[in-house]
Amino acid sequence: MTRNLRWKATLIFGVIFVCLFGLLCFRKGTGGGTQFAFPTSTDELRRNFGDRINLGLDLRGGMHLILQVQVEEAVNSETDQVAERLRTLLREEAIGFGSIRKPDPTHIQISGIPAEQLGQARDFLQVNYTSPSTVGGGTYVLGSLPTEQSGFVLEMTPSLQVQVRQEALRNSIQTLRQRVDALGVSEPTIAEHGRGEWEILVQLPGVDDPARVKSILQSTAMLEIKLVEDGPFGSEGEALSTRGGILPPDTMLLRSLEAGTSSWYVVSRSSVVTGRDLRNARASANPEMPGSYEIDFTLSTDGAARFGPFTERNVGRALAVVLDNRIRSVANIQSRIDDSGRITGTFTFQEAADLALVLRSGSLPASIKYLEERTVGPSLGADSIRAGFTAVLVGFVGVVLFMPIYYRRSGINAVISLMLNLLILLAVLAYFGATLTLPGIAGVLLTIGMAVDANVLVFERIREELRAGKSVVAAMENGFDRAFTTIFDTNATTIIAAIFLFMFGTGPVKGFAVTLTIGLLANLFTAVYVSRAIFEFVLGRQVRPSALSI
Repeated sequence: MTRNLRWKATLIFGVIFVCLFGLLCFRKGTGGGTQFAFPTSTDELRRNFGDRINLGLDLRGGMHLILQVQVEEAVNSETDQVAERLRTLLREEAIGFGSIRKPDPTHIQISGIPAEQLGQARDFLQVNYTSPSTVGGGTYVLGSLPTEQSGFVLEMTPSLQVQVRQEALRNSIQTLRQRVDALGVSEPTIAEHGRGEWEILVQLPGVDDPARVKSILQSTAMLEIKLVEDGPFGSEGEALSTRGGILPPDTMLLRSLEAGTSSWYVVSRSSVVTGRDLRNARASANPEMPGSYEIDFTLSTDGAARFGPFTERNVGRALAVVLDNRIRSVANIQSRIDDSGRITGTFTFQEAADLALVLRSGSLPASIKYLEERTVGPSLGADSIRAGFTAVLVGFVGVVLFMPIYYRRSGINAVISLMLNLLILLAVLAYFGATLTLPGIAGVLLTIGMAVDANVLVFERIREELRAGKSVVAAMENGFDRAFTTIFDTNATTIIAAIFLFMFGTGPVKGFAVTLTIGLLANLFTAVYVSRAIFEFVLGRQVRPSALSI
């Protein structure tokens, strides 16, 4: 064996070792990661191999959802926050006003400003909300109200509306991803879907409790702690009748969902702290109600800095813990509270754990609507695996039988190259954690066909060289050299097409593109480099090569 051939053999066997090591010597760890585990039995080999190949939704079973973010709610929430902030800022600036209200989600009206302060109010609003030098670059357009209303109107600019909608979509994707990760779903797909419809594609392989997952994903989980101004009342009408049918400014009426009650409370519109101030939340047993659970939460440093002084000023008054605009619990402030609290109720452990999960992952900026839902059962996935495996096996066996019959011992060379091609394909999928889908199996089948096509090009070219009277060694070398350009061009153009499929296709199409691209790159190595090395090894064993079985 020549020195050059030794180097080739070392590289080929090195590739085989790396592929087998990656496919068979690792498995999923208890924490969800990957750990080294050398197999000592056939069962362990099978388990390691199964853990390394990630199956997609269509093979493993699970949930396929298309969600739509109700982005107009985010726009509405944005103006709510600006209106609330305006009340505080105008008071700090000692600018009087009668009311601040929203006639629609994109406009804020400030009325009842004293005539002598109209100029001061205009300057303040221009500097803080319309000047290009402010944060956001002038996010509102300032207009005047009729003279008798004595005030101004702020209109959200179209650019800010688009920005708020886009942020709502991005934040929703991030929040959903955090919730799914906390559920322990492996290989989920959570990404923007469609064009301009504010949709999110969610694919969750292996999910066995769709109802629970939907409940967790859909919950907005907006936590707020508000000061109770009055209550409880037996009905909404009773609460309004005690105040002449009109609530005090800066208050709102909310219903309580506390166990065994159906009451209403008048609470402050502004929140002391919100879910954004949470540092952690966890489920624990409720000592006051054996058999039920509560959610204990702790606040961030900034939240605690606000909550402590507030509770100290309001000792003896009641606080309401509000979740998604429903009061979950009401408690009197006994003393200063800095950084902790709890949500009580008749929660089961699973309900408390799920609520703690969504609180930890953050609240959705807007509610979501289910546009499409499909559940793929594991039996259907098993049928797909069986059918795909059968297709690959039949194609592979067909090639294995045809090539040695038509090309004799050179056909065995092609079979060895094909087997190495499939080994490299599976190993790359395992090393990069790629997901194998049903279209991906179709990509494997196409890879088999193109790998055989490359061998056929080389073998037919060698036959032509032999018929032209070339020596065996010269015919082999010319066959590979002259067929390489054709093989490279064919594979390169197909890879370019696969790249565009990956860039613009959906999940299943991307799976096809990934397996096809990996297979074609492996084909350039096996059909040219490995196959040629095998021929060189066979011919190198002959003193005077005079014949080639082809």
